Amino acid sequence: MTTEYLTVTALTKYIKRKFDQDPYLERIYLTGEISNFRMRPNAHQYFSLKDNQAKISAIMFKPAFQKLKFTPEEGMKVLIVGRISLYEASGNYQIYVEHMEPDGVGALYQALEETKKKLRLEGLFDAPKQLISTFPKKIAVITSPTGAVVRDIMTTVKRRYPIVQLVIFPTLVQGNQAAKDIVKNIKLVEEIGDFDTMIIARGGGSIEDLWPFNEEIVARAIFEATTPSISSVGHETDTTIADLVADVRAATPTAAAELSVPLLADELMKIEQLKLRLMQAFKGKIDVLDHRLNRSLSSYIFKQPERLYEGYAQNLDIATEGLFRNIEEKINQINHRLSLLELRLKAHNPTQLVEQKQQEIAILTQQLSLQMRRYMDEKTQTIHVLMQSLDYLSPLKIMDRGYSYVTKNGEVIKESEQVEKDEVIEIHLHKGKIEAKVTKKVEEI
Repeated sequence: MTTEYLTVTALTKYIKRKFDQDPYLERIYLTGEISNFRMRPNAHQYFSLKDNQAKISAIMFKPAFQKLKFTPEEGMKVLIVGRISLYEASGNYQIYVEHMEPDGVGALYQALEETKKKLRLEGLFDAPKQLISTFPKKIAVITSPTGAVVRDIMTTVKRRYPIVQLVIFPTLVQGNQAAKDIVKNIKLVEEIGDFDTMIIARGGGSIEDLWPFNEEIVARAIFEATTPSISSVGHETDTTIADLVADVRAATPTAAAELSVPLLADELMKIEQLKLRLMQAFKGKIDVLDHRLNRSLSSYIFKQPERLYEGYAQNLDIATEGLFRNIEEKINQINHRLSLLELRLKAHNPTQLVEQKQQEIAILTQQLSLQMRRYMDEKTQTIHVLMQSLDYLSPLKIMDRGYSYVTKNGEVIKESEQVEKDEVIEIHLHKGKIEAKVTKKVEEI
């Protein structure tokens, strides 16, 4: 018995026919979450429909998609009507969507929106962004060590700017432990501290595949990093929280590499252009200075230097003449004022005034002498009267008439009680004094 071998095409056509002829697969009603969706403007739409345990590829042709009254989004839960068939080129079975309507929001999408809202309120998305270094010396790349992403980054950087040092930090980018591993490597980059730029990248995938880059711990680690960061996660239409927090978002890993480094050839060309412009500028400056020098050398200042001060000499002569003229006018003015003052002085001759004042002084002197004599006579007469009155009251004058006074030990005796019998007393007379002894004392009654 001869065994007949089928071709892959024959087998695929057979299986496809089974799908197409199965009445249960002609119209299928499915519910699930949209995954791996990227909007293709004015074209057929390709995505996946999944639940917690399974996933199926889906295609919705342009005419059917244009009839939708809503815009499908990643993680959105939908109700789908379509048919199941096999795509021969890849051998994958898929659902051809004829109608779709929303059926709530998927759990991952809801969690993503809640995290976005929380971080947006805290200001992580709107905080000032750091500038990416124009000419970096050392770049850290946080991504999976295998796959097209790291190769694209290395190839692009080497092609554009081979003098930069590229350091790969092998990192889990998918799975339950991926978020912690990403945070660990971000902190490691910060601890090393000599990196100019940090690239965080991974390839495309479903929302589940990209979920580690939506974790809050990853967002906070990127936000707190002092190293300027470039995020390139997923395809161009995928936007993760890491993209929103990073300083710069790149559509693809290749774009991230291009943003991180300049094109060395262009920079060298710019340097050459600047060098040429600098040389041309210096040449132009030298030409201008040379022209100015030649023009100066051809000037009359160097050929006939005496002409340089001819004008100054003429100005000096004019100024000298003006000075003498001004001095002469000033002298004339002073002489005129002096003449006027002489006339005024003659009109007010001080000699006459002096003679008048001398006559007044003589009269006042004569009056003063007369008044002084009168005053002295009055005072002399007054003194004589006072002296005569004083003489009348003088004790000596009284004693001259025979009166005397008695003292004891220099004290005047006025009463008999002041002395005792047999005491010695002194009797003062007009001329001289006598000592006496009390022999008897008569008390006044």
